[in-house]
Amino acid sequence: MQNCKYYLPEKPWLIGMAIGGLIIGWMMLSGFIHFGETTFLCSLASSTAREKAKYEETPIQLQAIVHYATSRIVPQQSFAEISITFNVLKALAPCNFLVFGLGHDSVMWNSLNPRGTTVFLEEDPKWVKSVLKDAPNLQAYTVQYRTQLREADQLLSTYRTEPYCSPYKAYLRGNYNCKLALTGLPEMVYDKEWDLIMIDAPRGYFAEAPGRMGAIFSAAVMARARKGSGVTHVFLHDIDRKVEKVYAEEFLCRKYVVNGVGRLWHFEIPPAANLTTNGGGDTGGEWFC
Repeated sequence: MQNCKYYLPEKPWLIGMAIGGLIIGWMMLSGFIHFGETTFLCSLASSTAREKAKYEETPIQLQAIVHYATSRIVPQQSFAEISITFNVLKALAPCNFLVFGLGHDSVMWNSLNPRGTTVFLEEDPKWVKSVLKDAPNLQAYTVQYRTQLREADQLLSTYRTEPYCSPYKAYLRGNYNCKLALTGLPEMVYDKEWDLIMIDAPRGYFAEAPGRMGAIFSAAVMARARKGSGVTHVFLHDIDRKVEKVYAEEFLCRKYVVNGVGRLWHFEIPPAANLTTNGGGDTGGEWFC
């Protein structure tokens, strides 16, 4: 978001250097991993193929280093907040990473998931065009939201009266009965299972803004519908704001918070199919939390 997503700190080069350090560290880690893989596969692959595999992720990571080393515009998230997501990416990459929001931090997120799928969803088509002009390799889509921030209280108080907003019937694609369901996402977003979901958009600081109600609800639906192994990692930024906090506690569930710093909460949400068999007392039925 171009209006309030970025700021100019007193010493932006410090954050730029820190972000560059994260990326360089990840490149070094990838190098060690590739070294082991190359040793194992040397009898199966040609020298050319091995060299290609060794360096295929380097260009986007180098681009990210140059970007943050030369820019005075830095992400709104602090280094400590970024590090929480970085640590999960370091463990899971390559993975499927869905990001609500597009900005100068997008190059960083893309570079930290080499050979994975990183997709950005943004409400403002002009902003998408502006960012992609400088970073054409990003996979970004414009999304239309059906809500406004002014509706947050009413939607929260009435969603339980709509059966297709309930956890046991909720879905996203074509679910026009539930206003919180994001029905206008690209088809590929519905077709993939997302290992990480970052919610740092849409705008939620004035009455006519879309608010993050739909993004939070839809992230919960995606996570609960997971059929693959493991949990879905959901990262919600601006948790200090009322709507983000209330909706997080309603749909993402405080019991699934595993980490948090500053204005970021990290959730690990299990698939709904696991909730009835893990002995945790959650039926996965009437309500989300």
